[in-house]
Order: sequence, then C-alpha cells, then structure tokens
Amino acid sequence: MSPTPSSTELHRCWNLIGITGDRSCSELPTVIHCYNCPVYSSSGRKLLEREAPVEYRQEWTDLLANAELSGLAGSQQSQNQAISVVIFRLHQEWLALAATLFQEVTPVSTIHTLPHRSDQVLLGLVNIRGELQLCVSLTNLLGLESTTRANQVVSPVVYPRMVVVQRGSDRWVFPVDELYGVHRITSSDLYDAPVSVTKSLGTYTKQLIHWQHQSVSFLDENWLFQALRRRMV
Repeated sequence: MSPTPSSTELHRCWNLIGITGDRSCSELPTVIHCYNCPVYSSSGRKLLEREAPVEYRQEWTDLLANAELSGLAGSQQSQNQAISVVIFRLHQEWLALAATLFQEVTPVSTIHTLPHRSDQVLLGLVNIRGELQLCVSLTNLLGLESTTRANQVVSPVVYPRMVVVQRGSDRWVFPVDELYGVHRITSSDLYDAPVSVTKSLGTYTKQLIHWQHQSVSFLDENWLFQALRRRMV
C-alpha cells in the first residue's frame, strides 16, 4: 500500500508517486496513466478556475490596448501612404493616372488610320520602337472641348508628346498636350469631385488632386481601360 500524499503534495502527486515519479501510487494499475486520474483532473480544473492575479489582468489589458493602438496607427499609416501618379494636360484639363501604368513617353509619331475602324476615340496605329500600337484619343473619350483661352502651362518648354500605358494585356498610346511628370500624393491631397466636373470627365474621375493651386482629375483606370476595350469590339 503506497503512502497517502500530504495535502501540500496532493497537487503534484503525479510527479512524486505517479507516472513521472516512482510509480508507487496504488491507483496507477487501474487508471494506467495519471491523465485518467480524478485527482489529476481535479487539480487541472482548480488551476484553470482559479482567480487571475491583479497584475495578470493588468498585463493583458495593457497588451490589448497597445495592440489596438498599433492597429489604428497602422491603418492611419496605410491611409497616408503615398502613391505615385503621372500628371498630364489635355486641352485645359489637368489629369492624372497611376504611374505604374506608364510604360514609355515618346515624341509625337505619325498616326496611320485604320480603314472602317478609326473614329473619334480610336485614331489608328502608331509605330513605337518598330512595333505598331493602337493609338487612342483620351480627349475625345473624356469629352474635353478645346477653348480659345490660353492654356495654363506649368513648364517653360511645352510641346505635345505621346505616352504608352499598359494594364494587363491592354496597351494603349495616346497624345498629350503637356506632360508634367511623376508626382507623389497622399490621402490628404485627394478630395471628392464636385458636381461641376463635366459629365463625361466625371464618369472617369475617381477623385481630385490638390496640385499647384489647381485641381487635377485622378482618373479611374478600371473605367478608363474598360471603355477603351469596348471601343475595340
């Protein structure tokens, strides 16, 4: 008959006379393993059900509070994360597209019209580094009208160019009247477009950008590329 463990040893009898001890417990042949013993189970319940110390609760309160603050800070940082856009001018309108779309900037090339296909938007084909590319008019797609008033330029040397943009397998070339270049923006530079934006341009405008004391229409690339693709059908 194995000795009965004292009350101070009861909570750890499995380490003394149990499976991890000298295995002298009289109940071990019956329960096979201490995990199956009511004493072991009872001790486990008491351990889980005991009241948490004050410092333990405070520690977790601090950890959760810090995690929440970190999450808010990360969200704020994500909102303020800068992105790059390319700003260009068509007639009087300053526009912008994500810089990742732009593949190349070239001098103005001769546009070869397509029989029975060219229209106000699809201008024809242009030769870009020996490869024929579809050339389109964003001016006509966006419904921008030419005016007689002087254009508001930002560079002392202004001349038209052509740009090549690509998204997935869609690749387009379009002429611009002036190209400012790459500009970095954050969420604080963006604001919603007012109703005064022309109806057609407003359809493709995602938001407006504060830039050099004027507004730049930040174009929605999804709508823009979908509209250009529909023109090819």
